[in-house]
Amino acid sequence: MEQHSNILKYKHLGIYTQNENVVYMRNDCHVCISEGFEALTRIRVSRATRSIVASLNVINSDILLPNEIGLSDAAAKKLNVSPNDMLYVSHLEPIESLSHVRAKIYNQKLNYDAYNHIIKDIVEGDYSNIHLSAFITACAGDRMDIDEISNLTKAMIASGKQLNWNKEIVVDKHCIGGLPGNRTTPLVVAIVTAYGLTMPKTSSRAITSPAGTADTMEVLTNVTLSADEIEAVVKKEGGCFVWGGTAQLSPADDVLIKIEKALDIDSEGQLIASVLSKKAAAGSTHVVIDIPVGETAKVRSMEMAQKLKTRMETVGNAVGLNVKVVITDGTQPVGRGIGPTLEAIDILKVLNNETDAPKDLTERALLLAAELIELSGKVVKGKGLETAQQILKSGKAYEKFLAICKTQGHFSKPVLAPYKIEIRAEKSGSLKRIDNRKIAKLAKLSGAPQSKSAGILLNVHLGEQVEENQLLYTIYAESQGELNYAMEYKNNHMDIITIN
Repeated sequence: MEQHSNILKYKHLGIYTQNENVVYMRNDCHVCISEGFEALTRIRVSRATRSIVASLNVINSDILLPNEIGLSDAAAKKLNVSPNDMLYVSHLEPIESLSHVRAKIYNQKLNYDAYNHIIKDIVEGDYSNIHLSAFITACAGDRMDIDEISNLTKAMIASGKQLNWNKEIVVDKHCIGGLPGNRTTPLVVAIVTAYGLTMPKTSSRAITSPAGTADTMEVLTNVTLSADEIEAVVKKEGGCFVWGGTAQLSPADDVLIKIEKALDIDSEGQLIASVLSKKAAAGSTHVVIDIPVGETAKVRSMEMAQKLKTRMETVGNAVGLNVKVVITDGTQPVGRGIGPTLEAIDILKVLNNETDAPKDLTERALLLAAELIELSGKVVKGKGLETAQQILKSGKAYEKFLAICKTQGHFSKPVLAPYKIEIRAEKSGSLKRIDNRKIAKLAKLSGAPQSKSAGILLNVHLGEQVEENQLLYTIYAESQGELNYAMEYKNNHMDIITIN
């Protein structure tokens, strides 16, 4: 590997490829020619004590000299290289864990060692996006039994840092998703930490939705904290609202999520492993899982929800978590805002007990906070809701929310996007249906979550009587182009909201 013929000089190209490690070499480069490298070959690139596996892209221009090598930004960061550093290039030794992926493709059952081997290689960066896609697809479609899901969860926990709070009870919650605007997490954290429980909340960014909790909270405060910074915030305030990606908790999950997003696949087994590995790695002991059920939610039937509930609780038990699953209404969006800034506005209205605060968001957050308070054993069953309501109404939850935000770096007030268009009812009648997936897609096309202040402000809910020309919702965008793009989709999908 360290022969002089295999040494090339690094040149910075500034190419962003998300998580994918890509290496760039000239087609007439002596290493390419002598080693027989072709485009998309997986090769090993090394310097001193570090090495990565990367996919080769072949350059046919003068952007590189024959003796130079380029790297994607992700690969350069992992290797920690500087311009003119000398890099060694070699053939990639076989990735043995791919044999387990192939076995799973043929529907064979894998044990803990197999999943551990796969996850370690994923974290090391040895898998290309093609390999990751194969693994995700092989696990989708109910092809993992309960033992396999437990083994995958344990392997994902072991792949990164694990926080320990030296407390008997550390609480957390998670929503399976599929409901636009369902931003209960920040409210639940504020209520239960104001009550005195410890809740170190690490959240994800959007996978297929217009906003994840981390996207919404980033409007209000800094969510990119290291494990040490998370510990400092939780030690001071009892809780936090941070993006799990920088804390290196179950790092394989962050890699898999990016591919799942591209494939638009969210397999049940990997969903359970993703959620519970993050909870266990964050040091949680007691977890409430919210499963919304609805025709256009992620979980579409009560039968599916009950099956997921059983598996969540069984796997939770296997990895040492006390899991309580709550099945909720998933027939329509929750709150009024869909998109980071609009959801942040909803959160602040609820915390401030404002008269126009969305009632459904308030009630759902109180229900989940009550379940956590009762699960902790600190109050008798049936008293959790009353306790949560008192904390919210007294203003203690808002005080705690502000304190956590400021300890994480700052508190900023949300600002709406400058471009908007109002969508009004074309006829009178009863509001029969809101398509969660289509209204989420509309919010995404307006720019959310990349454009933080883009999205949808919803003015109506199921069952309401609507008059002709009544305001149904407002689309917000950060540019006229994005607003036009969203409107094109809206005009081609007249069933986003159905009025009888």
